[in-house]
Amino acid sequence: MSESFYITTGIPYVNAKPHLGHVLEWFQADVLARLARQAGKDVAFVAGADENSLKNVQAAEKAGKNTQAWLDEYAGLFEQAYQDLNISLTSFRRGSDQKLHWPGVQELWKKCQPNIYKKTYTGLYCVGCEAFYTPEELIDGNCPEHMTKPELVTEENYFFQLSKYQDEILRLIKSNELKITSEQFRSEMLSFVEHGLEDFSISRSKDRGRGIGVPVPNDDTQVMYVWFDALSIYLTAIGWGYDQEIWQKYWPADVHVIGKGINRFHSVYWIGMLLAAGLPTPKAISVHGYLTADGQKMSKSLGNVIDPFELVTQYGLEPIRYYLLKCIPTHGDGDFSYERFRNVYNADLANGIGNLCSRVAKLCEKTSLENEVVDPQQALAATSLLNPAQKEYYLSQKAVLLEQFELDKTLDLIKTTFIDALDAYLATEKPWQLPEEKAHVILQNAVATLLFAASELEPFLPKTALTIHDHFAQTHIGAFPGLFPRLKE
Repeated sequence: MSESFYITTGIPYVNAKPHLGHVLEWFQADVLARLARQAGKDVAFVAGADENSLKNVQAAEKAGKNTQAWLDEYAGLFEQAYQDLNISLTSFRRGSDQKLHWPGVQELWKKCQPNIYKKTYTGLYCVGCEAFYTPEELIDGNCPEHMTKPELVTEENYFFQLSKYQDEILRLIKSNELKITSEQFRSEMLSFVEHGLEDFSISRSKDRGRGIGVPVPNDDTQVMYVWFDALSIYLTAIGWGYDQEIWQKYWPADVHVIGKGINRFHSVYWIGMLLAAGLPTPKAISVHGYLTADGQKMSKSLGNVIDPFELVTQYGLEPIRYYLLKCIPTHGDGDFSYERFRNVYNADLANGIGNLCSRVAKLCEKTSLENEVVDPQQALAATSLLNPAQKEYYLSQKAVLLEQFELDKTLDLIKTTFIDALDAYLATEKPWQLPEEKAHVILQNAVATLLFAASELEPFLPKTALTIHDHFAQTHIGAFPGLFPRLKE
């Protein structure tokens, strides 16, 4: 029986269309899922729709639409987006799913019940974050995430005793039993916990929730707070509440891939809830930063919001995937500009991978190479481009980088070790000037290198890798179809 691997993206609000930041996160998670499958693991890869939030209600009301109709429409847009972007999900769970989600959330609530109490509370609430803030956490009186003034809310709610689990959460983070990447985000969470954890509200009145939300067990006046509900999707999407055998197969999650704005909800609040319920905690949280456009925050008022689907239509899916995975730091903020994208596309894809494959294929065809078809997994041993020490170094470096989910650096390592090195190798050996017999040795080496490179690229550029593999695994190699037509500067 193969080892299981469970990975999730964040569970976004469905109050608007997916944006480029969502797509960045989905690509990162998809690479990790494909890497696990490549290693022979049984992968569960989950995403979903956070539907039981006030943000969604307000968006529907602003559009003059029925809330459930709005949720159906936008949850459908997100689910379709995963398919259109070739994200290899195994499950998409909606927060409004009363059959497969609600029973599991209510079961989690019941398990946390000894740590839940009711009180009247007045606090500063940001609808955008669906979270309360203390005055000290505000910046000039505004929410630090959305820079909008929170509203003062007084209400009788249920609270979760997060403070009770402060020492255990601190231990998990310090010991790396809960691995938070990168070190910056780990340090931020350590500081947040060490500053002192406060109990937090996990319900709202049914009236303020506009009737949207999972009902609190045995209290029909309250619905669950969005974060208690949405985080539970990680459990219910793999069977919690209706198929414990499947749930036990995959839980705990190997990694949650999320944006930095929701780090504390995953690395602290979620951990406290699981501890209270007596459930295993996730193994790792991989945190990414935010995207800007030409150095500025994307906003509708500035008119610089970049539609990821228009990008894909214009340039193709895998060039966009390549740019976001390689040119945006996996655990940091990054920038998208059309000028930089075109430069990277031409340098790395058109003049790099694409041109290299075309050159090798043309030389193979010209010299009538009888290819010794090599399995991609044997190709690294077959190529003499790298000596044994270099091969060992590559594999060890890759393992170190992936241990910290450093996808941008891993992709750069693959490019440097195989694509750039093979290009330099051909320039040095000049097989086009050699007798056919000697040229075949060089070209067989080049083909083996490309086959292994395709195998290594597959999690990052699945369609490109398949095209390269299918072409160079043939006995008779003909002209290679153009992968990435050069863009005009």
